[in-house]
Amino acid sequence: MAELHIIGQIIGASGFPQNSLFCKWGVHAGGAWRLLSGLKEGQTQVDNPQIGEMAYWSHPIDLHFTTKGLQGWPKIHLQVWHQDSYGRCQLLGYGYCHVPSSPGHHRVSCVTWRPVGTWQEQLAHAFVGGGPQLRSPDTIYSGADRYRLHTEAMGTVDLELGIITSRFDKFGVES
Repeated sequence: MAELHIIGQIIGASGFPQNSLFCKWGVHAGGAWRLLSGLKEGQTQVDNPQIGEMAYWSHPIDLHFTTKGLQGWPKIHLQVWHQDSYGRCQLLGYGYCHVPSSPGHHRVSCVTWRPVGTWQEQLAHAFVGGGPQLRSPDTIYSGADRYRLHTEAMGTVDLELGIITSRFDKFGVES
């Protein structure tokens, strides 16, 4: 079987309206893919930079997949959260990006967005906090329902990924 190694880190985030940020992340792959080692999901620590500066996490990612086919190439999905001084957490953005398919070192910038909601929800969000969230996190990377949402752009999450492929030539993929 062909093998894919993903070794890297979630560097950090920038462009978000608040500080004290952390990131929940996960990897989604199709049915032909099997995770041999590594964690399929995780969470970074909270970083509290000055407003307008980048939040640095340097959170490691180390995954080893095997596959019998190329369909369902892995995607990394992200949720960026804000933690206030009382320990309450508020969702700031969702995002996803495809894992690069070519071997080598890659720097990936993942743009994020969040649901806007009705004007009543926006008013409540401004005064109380919180805000609309997705019922199913699968909506982040599955296109059908995502395109019906009303969203607003948020910040960017930077990733640094090293990709190692092995035995993909058996599937007609040249590296």
